[in-house]
Amino acid sequence: MADVVLKAGRVRPVWAGHPWVFAQAVERITGQAAAGDEVRVLDAKGHVLGRGLYSPASAIRVRLYTRDGEQPLDAAFLLRRLGEALARRQRFGLPGDGTDAFRVLNAEGDGLPGLVVDQLGDVSLLQFSTLGMKQRQAEVVEAVKNLLPSRAIVDRTPPKSAALEGFEPGTGVIAGDEALDTLRFEEHGLRFEVPLQIGQKTGFYLDLRQLRKRLGELARGRQVLDCYSYIGAAGLSMARGGATEVLSVDSSELAVNVARHCVALNQLGDRMRVERMQAQAALERAAAQGGVDLVLCDPPKLAPKRSALDRALRAMEALAEGALRATRPGGIAVVCSCSAGLGMAELERALAVGAARAGRRATVLERIFQDADHPVPAAFPEGLYLSTLIAEVSLDR
Repeated sequence: MADVVLKAGRVRPVWAGHPWVFAQAVERITGQAAAGDEVRVLDAKGHVLGRGLYSPASAIRVRLYTRDGEQPLDAAFLLRRLGEALARRQRFGLPGDGTDAFRVLNAEGDGLPGLVVDQLGDVSLLQFSTLGMKQRQAEVVEAVKNLLPSRAIVDRTPPKSAALEGFEPGTGVIAGDEALDTLRFEEHGLRFEVPLQIGQKTGFYLDLRQLRKRLGELARGRQVLDCYSYIGAAGLSMARGGATEVLSVDSSELAVNVARHCVALNQLGDRMRVERMQAQAALERAAAQGGVDLVLCDPPKLAPKRSALDRALRAMEALAEGALRATRPGGIAVVCSCSAGLGMAELERALAVGAARAGRRATVLERIFQDADHPVPAAFPEGLYLSTLIAEVSLDR
């Protein structure tokens, strides 16, 4: 086995538990290592820091899965890690009454970088983001079969992730019911039916579960505009929670059609409607009509790379301005960021700038992050990627 030796000044983050070894931290490699191989990581004095999977073409050369230099990433280890992750969710009540959709394993957050396992009803969905983990697909599938009651196991690896690591993207059903075409699941008693071909995440934004529940509480008696609604999950929660009217908008025809189906499935058509529309157009229309009581803006990832941060901040400032203009004084504006580079501090700055431009005051009432089934190691700030601000809107006098 090859050893990856770190430069003397680059050891501390890995020693403290950061699971990534960046290319610029590597002093030398002793022995031969191919893409996907297991390697040991050592400090400059030869002390073992851990063991991980090697990615020679990536800026992240090694992703560590254990501090034990002698522990192989074999079938038994995968089964143990998956079992530990499942037990962690069970302590937080997942799956639970009325909820059978949750993240079972969150890559670095559960000690298996390069692998995500989601459960949507009776279907397990996998995403591989490293060649090394993809090479161990058979062992991963066997572990999932042993621990999860799955009608089917589906590979939902995005093409971009696969291309970066040099393997084929997700190929659909890889075990179980090959005729599977629809994901059926529940969240807090709301029912969803989602076609397998829909592209975002593994089919659903599981990381927003508690935000949707909170929005259902805040929406009672309010008129709501839900932007970037995807399949309408937040809108459904708010409609059921007692909103007088919910308008959910998204630019995707497929997402809009699925959202309309879910509205009918949950018998909420008297309170919720779905339109295909750009978010900015919906915000401008709402503002021109005097505004609504609650505006939700949950855009797609604006800063996929740190180099895009400045552009993402400007986009978020413009979005916040639009959201605040569309919210009646005394109402609530909710803005979200799913980019690690555009975290809570940057989101608050964007909200403040947007408020100043709109002539409004935004008073932050609550801050919400990703759910408990998306855990983050203390030494891995990059893993905290989801930030939400719930703000009261008033005139700036």
